[in-house]
Amino acid sequence: MLTDLPGKTAVVTGAASGIGLALAKLFAGEGMNVVLADVEEPALERAVQEVAQHATAGARAIGHVTDVSLPESVNALADRAFDAFPSVDVLCNNAGVGSGAEGPMWQHERTDWQWAFAVNIWGVFHGVQAFVPRMLAQNTPGHVVNTSSPDGGIAPLPTASVYAVTKSAIVTMTEALYAQLTQADAKIGASVLFPGPHMVRTGLWESYRNRPDRFAKTRPRQTPYPTLEGWEQAMKSAGLEARMTEPEEVAAHALEGIRTGTFWILPKGGSSDDLIRRRSQSMLERANPEYLEKFILD
Repeated sequence: MLTDLPGKTAVVTGAASGIGLALAKLFAGEGMNVVLADVEEPALERAVQEVAQHATAGARAIGHVTDVSLPESVNALADRAFDAFPSVDVLCNNAGVGSGAEGPMWQHERTDWQWAFAVNIWGVFHGVQAFVPRMLAQNTPGHVVNTSSPDGGIAPLPTASVYAVTKSAIVTMTEALYAQLTQADAKIGASVLFPGPHMVRTGLWESYRNRPDRFAKTRPRQTPYPTLEGWEQAMKSAGLEARMTEPEEVAAHALEGIRTGTFWILPKGGSSDDLIRRRSQSMLERANPEYLEKFILD
């Protein structure tokens, strides 16, 4: 467990907005140095300034433009972090994107899957590979937090199948990482973070703005990109409460998980607990996944 935070260093990917920015601010407020990584340079510069204003105990915040889909970019991030500070004690692999896919998966473009996999899965692996060996060599307490989602991490939202597949993979990757660190008797813990318990107000809805040319769509969308406002309106039109979770609440859950060494950073409430039970029961009974028919991610 990592309980003595002042003077330690945290690296956060996807740190220019949303959950990543909330994590960076919270760490800085705990007296931790913070290395913010994001692919969007202007937003990253603003985020570093915001985080610096929250810093206590002489902590520093620096930024490094990083494309987590590229291993050389994440390796450069690690070099920057270890050059700037004597250690890296917390790694938050938080960067993620929506795929931009629409319709059933048999109508998806291949690039939708390639982009989401490159950021959401490969990005986490690149972080683990670039940082964990050096963190192990420190032989000091540390922690890795990988951001998943109830959508996929627990069960898929059928209308967001690409994203769900990637977030499911992050859970399995983190379970394996936890087991391997334990087997190595390492001082580093691992957690999987499920933002929630309700829909989180983040910039994920507009992640298409940073889609690189190498993963560009090959045909125009048939429908507009979904928006958070549109989701809220759809919930209200269906007579359902559009409950929201703020990024700061997610960050607080993550920090508590780091301090206590909790693997499943999974807030209670919402539909998660019921869905976990129903999915597990379906598996135990070898029954069809009827729980998906009425699944609404709230």
